[in-house]
Amino acid sequence: MSASTRISPSERAASRTLRWRVVDIVVVAVLGVATGLIFWAWNTLGSLWYAGASAVTPGFGGIAVGIWLLGGVLGGLIIRKPGAALLVETIGAIVSALIGNAWGVTTVYSGLAQGLGAELVFAALAYKRFGLVPAILAGAGAGAGAWLLELVMSGNLEKGVEFNAIYLGSLLVSGAILAGVVGWALVRALASTGALSRFASGRDARREV
Repeated sequence: MSASTRISPSERAASRTLRWRVVDIVVVAVLGVATGLIFWAWNTLGSLWYAGASAVTPGFGGIAVGIWLLGGVLGGLIIRKPGAALLVETIGAIVSALIGNAWGVTTVYSGLAQGLGAELVFAALAYKRFGLVPAILAGAGAGAGAWLLELVMSGNLEKGVEFNAIYLGSLLVSGAILAGVVGWALVRALASTGALSRFASGRDARREV
């Protein structure tokens, strides 16, 4: 074997860390269903908040969206594997749509875009950083994904620069706080119960307490 094809112990360890286990798949499914129920429960309150904020300033309704971005942050922080953020957010969106909401199948498109936004942040960090700041960035990334999708799918492109600038800003703030900070706090709370003991996220959080 040549030196160029030799794999170092650290590279093998990194490969094992990013490899999916059966327990990872099961927990992604559980998280997806749980976040889908959260999304569904938030539909009424979030919609009222969205409408009220939009009435104050067009575009400001994005400040209410953060809870709908929570799945990607939770998936990325807990599972710490490529694709986890995207899967949890998408499964959550599917569950919310199946239970029933005002948006139907378009909820799934939103889940894909939002999950991808969070996923790209974790990927940019090489799936190595999972503290508060990465959680905030992932929540904001999910907000950016939502903004990009709605720019086309909801006709926001026709609403002008001012509307879209305000909407993007409110989505980023809402995603950072309601998905990022809240998601990070939820993971720490779960870890304190021992529920995440089979995951690096649980072990790290317990050491920090």
